[in-house]
Amino acid sequence: MLVDSHCHLDFPDFTAGLEDTVARARNAGVGHMLTICTLVRNFPEVLAVAERFPEVTCSVGTHPHSAGQELDVTTAQLVELAAHPRVVAIGEAGLDYFYLKSSAEDQQTVFRRHIAAARETGLPLVIHARDCDDDAVRILREEMANGPFKAVLHCYTGSRALAETGIKLGFYVSFSGILTFPKLGALRELAASLPLDRLLVETDAPFLAPPPHRGKRNEPAFVRYTAKVLAEVKGVSEAEVDKVTTANFFTLFSKAKAAVSAAA
Repeated sequence: MLVDSHCHLDFPDFTAGLEDTVARARNAGVGHMLTICTLVRNFPEVLAVAERFPEVTCSVGTHPHSAGQELDVTTAQLVELAAHPRVVAIGEAGLDYFYLKSSAEDQQTVFRRHIAAARETGLPLVIHARDCDDDAVRILREEMANGPFKAVLHCYTGSRALAETGIKLGFYVSFSGILTFPKLGALRELAASLPLDRLLVETDAPFLAPPPHRGKRNEPAFVRYTAKVLAEVKGVSEAEVDKVTTANFFTLFSKAKAAVSAAA
């Protein structure tokens, strides 16, 4: 079994043929998928996917690109929505200074609200961090001093300093299909140096399809390619990566265990 720890099955890319997409994942040995919310206003559509398929759970949150659009979403609202049995995470939330589709100030405000929701619910926070390492390290350290919370740095492409800070704070690091891109040797070197018991794999589908599907729509079945490369850089078998990353997922997203059992 393998888990796709981050995908977006509510996106229009999957409107047609979602049943087939989930079936292909199942046939590829992907036993669980976490579909991620990027706008709280779209949460009903995200939840509908998780309720439709027993092997899918979901999160609730606001992507940093949309932080300025959802400044009215409170920590209390996130906590209330997260009480649903199919919701196993908060986010994705964080900082993205590459595009700055929302101001840095708005992103930081919304990020801290999501951290507070993760702390209050005990659910892990799915962190999006791009070109923001210094602020991300500062905020994560400040917020951890206010009280512990769980998190994963998703689709990781950042600095060694941010990754190692995350590990020290007890977080996990997740790698996407970017790990398979031929020119990103530095990212593979970083993955090789991090402890396997703190790593996850994901697709971030429909984005970032790995070779041989690069340039096409990504989907959960393709998480196999990322797991294969991770096994290569760690010097272990693919079976070991499957086993450990799956165990890591259910350790971090512990509520998913109950959701899977209830759906069985």
